[in-house]
Amino acid sequence: MICPFCGFEETKVLDTRDTDENTTVRRRRACLSCDRRFTTYEKVEHVPVMVVKNDGKRELFNREKILTGLLKACDKTEVSVKDAEKIAESIENEIYNSMKKEVTSRQIGEMVMDRLKDVNDIAYVRFASVYRHFQDVGSFIDELEALIKNKRPGE
Repeated sequence: MICPFCGFEETKVLDTRDTDENTTVRRRRACLSCDRRFTTYEKVEHVPVMVVKNDGKRELFNREKILTGLLKACDKTEVSVKDAEKIAESIENEIYNSMKKEVTSRQIGEMVMDRLKDVNDIAYVRFASVYRHFQDVGSFIDELEALIKNKRPGE
């Protein structure tokens, strides 16, 4: 590591800590030449993932789009912003851990719905209604019946 103050190429690590999300490592360092201290952060570099849209177009994966959809679906429910962020983070991690260079928007939508189904029925139905483009009340009722059928007694 090069010292940002004097440019010397050797430093020693004084302290190492993970960040709150355990996605970044913080290191406190000291230069072996000028003895000044500075902090560095290490984060895993992800290979870009492309999202293949329904019309065949491709765009870079953007976690914020997932979070925006989750927050709209969870509006006025007991699902907190923190819970929505955890869902978005788990989906992001699953996508990057798959080591695939492309993922379809359909796969992402299914991941969101799978997680929302376990968190909040209202948020799930809201997201599904937009994602699945229900054309009529009948298809919406079919989705609700499937949701009720798959719930365990007492839930």
